[in-house]
Amino acid sequence: MKLPFDKKEYLSRLKQVKESMDRSGIRVLIVNHPANMNYLTGYDGWSFYVPQGVIVFIDKDEPVWYGREQDSNGARLTTWLSEKNIYGYQDDYVQSLVKHPISFAVEIINEIEPKPYKIGVEMDSYYFNPRSYNLLQEEVVNAEVVDATRLVPLVRQIKSDTELEYMKDAARIVEKVMDKAMENIKPGIREGDAAAEVYRAQIKGTDEFTGDYPAIAPIMPSGKRTSTAHLTWADREYEQGDVVLLELAGCRYKYHAPLSRTVYIGEPPEDLVEISKVVIAGVEKVLDFIEPGKTCEEVEAYWREAISGSKVVKESRVGYSYGLNYPPDWGEQTASLRPGDKTVLKPNMTFHFMPGIWLDDYGFENSEPIYITEDGCECFVDFPRKLFTI
Repeated sequence: MKLPFDKKEYLSRLKQVKESMDRSGIRVLIVNHPANMNYLTGYDGWSFYVPQGVIVFIDKDEPVWYGREQDSNGARLTTWLSEKNIYGYQDDYVQSLVKHPISFAVEIINEIEPKPYKIGVEMDSYYFNPRSYNLLQEEVVNAEVVDATRLVPLVRQIKSDTELEYMKDAARIVEKVMDKAMENIKPGIREGDAAAEVYRAQIKGTDEFTGDYPAIAPIMPSGKRTSTAHLTWADREYEQGDVVLLELAGCRYKYHAPLSRTVYIGEPPEDLVEISKVVIAGVEKVLDFIEPGKTCEEVEAYWREAISGSKVVKESRVGYSYGLNYPPDWGEQTASLRPGDKTVLKPNMTFHFMPGIWLDDYGFENSEPIYITEDGCECFVDFPRKLFTI
């Protein structure tokens, strides 16, 4: 089965991860986050509801995949790993009070690397729990367990040309998704029916390629529910005078293109119109400002300068790195556009520039997914920046 990337690219990623391990004195790395597993091996299955992982040994040519036995054929079908490096555990490890998959992983580690100096684990991950940590500490032989949560994500920040192509494909999908959402926002239409059409468009993709499931469900609240972030649809019909926030994504091989826009049903009030003008003008100024060598905190500071003198206040971060991911987040959980983040922008980094505004009674969103170029930045998506009215 053909993988999304050739083996040479996977080996290059593995080499960079090992170099980072070596700088940290880590001889063994346990990777549990499904995006990091995918990045290193290609593994792609909806199996992350049970413990699984990829183990990188600094002196071993290939990583080891371990997971539920019934998922091991998935590893054979979606990774570049050889048969000897695919390990499946039996079902009595699943949701058991007496056995745990991390013990299965430890047996592999103790056999291959009986006395590692340091073992890195993704401690601040949705997929590595306290029981796993405690058992690892108890059962691993002569090893110091250290936090390596950001080790692989920091390597992932710089995208290859092929990764950028998949993100551009995702952008073509999200353009269609956003159009479909707006077609279905009308008085009397149920929010759930509009959301169903969004889901259909996300998976249908384009005539050239099928879409993938995105890491975040369609964010599309209306009315007063737009006064906060991260609400989905409700069991109600759209009404005249509704604000509707749309934070949607296209996805291709788990690579995302997120996009936010705002819709008003009817004639928008003057204060919303004014906020939209301030935010969109600020977005455009910041996009012109971004270039390699700038830091994340400098970008955020320029955003505040761009909207100074207006009534718009944005206290949370205005963007974050993103790309390859699985539920529940398309963000890479590394760089953020906010004060104190001194990450230096480099070519082929990707960010979701997302200065969402949420007030007491309504919100406004207009975001752009971007990638850093040699002399500035480019937007993945070609979609009008404005307050849409229906």
